[in-house]
Amino acid sequence: MINKNFTLIAALLMITTWTKGQSIEPLRSDIKAILSTKKAKVGVSIMGDNGKDTLSINGDQRFPMQSVFKFHIALTVLSQIQQGKFSLDQLVKISEEQMLPDLYSPLREKYPKGASLKISEILTYTVSQSDNVGCDVLLKLIGGPQVVENFIQEKGFKDFSVKINEEVMQRNWDMQFKNWTTPKTSNQILAFFYNNDKKTLSAAHYDFIWTIMKQTETGKNRLKGELPRGTVVAHKTGWSGTNKEGITAAVNDIGIVFLPNGRHYFISVFVTDSKEDSATSEKIIADISKIAWDYFDKKMK
Repeated sequence: MINKNFTLIAALLMITTWTKGQSIEPLRSDIKAILSTKKAKVGVSIMGDNGKDTLSINGDQRFPMQSVFKFHIALTVLSQIQQGKFSLDQLVKISEEQMLPDLYSPLREKYPKGASLKISEILTYTVSQSDNVGCDVLLKLIGGPQVVENFIQEKGFKDFSVKINEEVMQRNWDMQFKNWTTPKTSNQILAFFYNNDKKTLSAAHYDFIWTIMKQTETGKNRLKGELPRGTVVAHKTGWSGTNKEGITAAVNDIGIVFLPNGRHYFISVFVTDSKEDSATSEKIIADISKIAWDYFDKKMK
């Protein structure tokens, strides 16, 4: 009887383990169904807050980040602040010459003649509004793009490259591909800094970065596009525009989605080499995000 009971328990455990391991597969099938009719290469990485419910499609392939890298720049700035090099309240002078007319910049619209601004304000513009002038000011402050790459790679994330700033990236289409990551690495970085198990971020800086990530105003039709009204998403977008051949190199959104029950999941979606219009490329992200929401909202109840 003992042997029979042991065999039954072992069999049940095997079935349970197999079921849990397979439970995310319908989500994969639904995402692939969305992608099957689209003229674009899409990379997806999804991970539950338990670190176990994981899924990726083209997860190890390189995708251009575009403005997604502003999240990583902000993390690098905060790291240098913690080292005592700067402070969030420190003023940085932005000259009129730095307010480049060809770059997207709400900062320039507000301060066309230049201004001396707190680092905290420049960071908020750079992350929440994806300001390109602010981005390049911060990159110059911390020592350039390579410093960002080094900081992230030193944390153990090797599939990550930052070689150029926004000015260079916006003036030469081919250069944007020098700033790249993979969907899997993107999610792992999000989880590393959000979980903050190694206390890489101080409490104050942790609150600061995730607050401005939640305040992101760009990409409203991407990760948040089809989620219930009021859903909190801490995210960062990226967009390349479309070249004269009708190709869009990057429509991206990475972030953390918070469920009504207080749980969350990580999701990174990169769309590249897209021959779809902007609305369709964004809807790819929104549709994937909604499917992920439905899966985790049901699973985590």
